[in-house]
Amino acid sequence: MATSLVQLLFFLLAGIAVIILLTAKYRVNAFFALLIAAFLVGFGVQLPAAVIIAAVKDGFGNTMRSLGLIIVLGTTLGVLLEYSGCSRVMAGYILKKTGEKRAPLAMSLTGFIVGLPVFCDSGYIVLSGLNNSLAKRTGISIVIMAVSLATGLYAVHCLIPPHPGASAGAAAIGVGFGKLTSIGILVAIPGMIIGNFWARFAGKKIPHVTVKETVIVTHTAAPSVFLSFLPVIVPIILIAVNSFLSLEKSSSTDVQKIFSVLGEPAIALSVGVLFALVSIIKWNRHSLNEILQTGIEKAGSILIIIGAGGSFGAVLAATGIGNQLSHVMNLAGMGIFFPFLLTFILKTAQGSSTVAIITAASIVLPLLSALGLDSENGRLLCVLSMGAGSMMISHANDAYFWVIAKFSGMDMKSMLKVYTVSTILMGLITLLTVYILSLFLL
Repeated sequence: MATSLVQLLFFLLAGIAVIILLTAKYRVNAFFALLIAAFLVGFGVQLPAAVIIAAVKDGFGNTMRSLGLIIVLGTTLGVLLEYSGCSRVMAGYILKKTGEKRAPLAMSLTGFIVGLPVFCDSGYIVLSGLNNSLAKRTGISIVIMAVSLATGLYAVHCLIPPHPGASAGAAAIGVGFGKLTSIGILVAIPGMIIGNFWARFAGKKIPHVTVKETVIVTHTAAPSVFLSFLPVIVPIILIAVNSFLSLEKSSSTDVQKIFSVLGEPAIALSVGVLFALVSIIKWNRHSLNEILQTGIEKAGSILIIIGAGGSFGAVLAATGIGNQLSHVMNLAGMGIFFPFLLTFILKTAQGSSTVAIITAASIVLPLLSALGLDSENGRLLCVLSMGAGSMMISHANDAYFWVIAKFSGMDMKSMLKVYTVSTILMGLITLLTVYILSLFLL
């Protein structure tokens, strides 16, 4: 018996509501929320149990195959950068070049660079001691400094692999990680700039907050500036060069063959991990095992959520909702705005950028053709627009919101006026950037 569109939409909305309710109100791990939603939608539209179970397994397995190595290696690289002190060395070097008068810009740039391999919440925690100390030394409001750092980290977190949302979205929609990384970095720059601008503009109107200067504890002697930047810059260069060379339609040269291996994201991140290990001046077997174990444990919790998102997406695909929607709705005129709006609503409602992108990708995938995005460039723009939507609106249901508030000493009113508004501006300026890009790529 064919399922009506009304029934499909009802259970789709019910599934989304379950995800939001369980994760935002009851703090249930997103893995279970996504899995419950997948079965709810499947049984609700009367799919056979065998079809639902097969879709759940296939979706989970395909996601692990696409993202497993990327997430584990990216997370491990982030942990190594924290442990070795590379993050702080990079921050100090950027500050030295910009000068103390431009300390907010230094923290935005630091967040942007450190945030390429390091997740925004852990990156903020690692750099918060330096940020608070610098605010006290320069006399610049901690509100300005904190939001500058936070938005620099956030700009890349929502758009670029190996961050889980961008990685899962790219895998689901079918976008190459190399191209997404190369273009995503450029798209993230305006977001970082507007975040820094709003931090300076709105932050100066907020009374100074007294912060306790954090003692920065390093596990090892600090590495050199050169060694500190290598683990971040080299993987980006390898991925970017491979992406550029892959555009050539001529027969492969030896150089192209070499970079097709070295520039594969998993290999490039492995190279970054090796450089990060070299940057640790003194380590022993016990400390190395501890670092690697931490990286794997952090990656595991992320991977199961992404895998469950893949299961949810596979069940949605099995319902055939994409074909029915494309027949009754004029989606062609919406283009990149539909994935943006969908992700924006999900992010605002339940707080997690990662869950918002995973859920939105599952819904958008069968609609790509109707949206006019079923091409290589269209899929890229779709993922970038979802990244823009996942930036806004960060407020009290977002864990990152509380990380910033806790480590900066900012109160709720200041956070909402400065940080939350900055995420709205970041999402809109990033969408505008993606739209301008679409005029040339579509």
